[in-house]
Amino acid sequence: MNSLYEVPAPAKVNLFLHIVGRRDDGYHDLQSVFMLIDWCDHLHFERLDSGTIERVDTTPADLPEDDLCVRAARALRQATGCTHGVRITLDKRLPAQAGLGGGSSDAATTLLALNRLWDLNLRRDALARIGLTLGADVPFFIGGRHAWVEGIGERLTPIELPRGHLVLVKPPGGASTPQIFASQALKRDTKTATIQGFAANGTLESLMAFGHNDLEPVARALCPEVGDAIHWLADQGLAGRMTGSGTAVFAPCAANQVLSPAPASWQVRVCSNMDAHPLLDWCDG
Repeated sequence: MNSLYEVPAPAKVNLFLHIVGRRDDGYHDLQSVFMLIDWCDHLHFERLDSGTIERVDTTPADLPEDDLCVRAARALRQATGCTHGVRITLDKRLPAQAGLGGGSSDAATTLLALNRLWDLNLRRDALARIGLTLGADVPFFIGGRHAWVEGIGERLTPIELPRGHLVLVKPPGGASTPQIFASQALKRDTKTATIQGFAANGTLESLMAFGHNDLEPVARALCPEVGDAIHWLADQGLAGRMTGSGTAVFAPCAANQVLSPAPASWQVRVCSNMDAHPLLDWCDG
């Protein structure tokens, strides 16, 4: 096997995001639910026996040369002593600075794909340990299931979620994650929730209404377009909130949801959640 074609890297949304404390090392303890959705980047991997690691972009995504795909390939090679190389062709469809985990998902898909392409046969927990060195969200995508998330994002409990649809809106503006977490206005003492309390809410629409996103008020102050997008969703009769620390917002909706025109510079997409990551069976453990 020398190539893998059209390998997906799905996005996630945070159904809620609570900051429940701040640790002595400056990191924040959080609680969240990460949900996989069917909006994906697509990657193609070609094995290179020359040992070089290359990335080619099919769209003008303005990514750094040393992006998370390249770093993931290098980390996997360093961890295993593998001498193969790879040409990674990235079709970047997920917006940046959105809170959708696009870069982390690309890294996870790279690890899963190269584990197969390079015949490494690493177990999922080994790939997750490598992924954690690249970013806190990478192990979630390697795990391949919707998850209840705690700690700084490293403690994952797989959960089942009912199927449903949501509309995602990404205005062009972005917000700095470090700036959000450093803000004096950030609420850091939300009461701890329980997975049992979350799961008791039933339908996907009610699960999406659970809790709130503690980062949203600070992000709205830094990027007023977040509030504009939430107001636009309200005009459609939909209750929206921000996902993660990015500026994308989402709301549960009907599969055939009719939406009025949005500003031309916004990305608007109706998505479904997934049962599991498309590459779930590519790795044991």
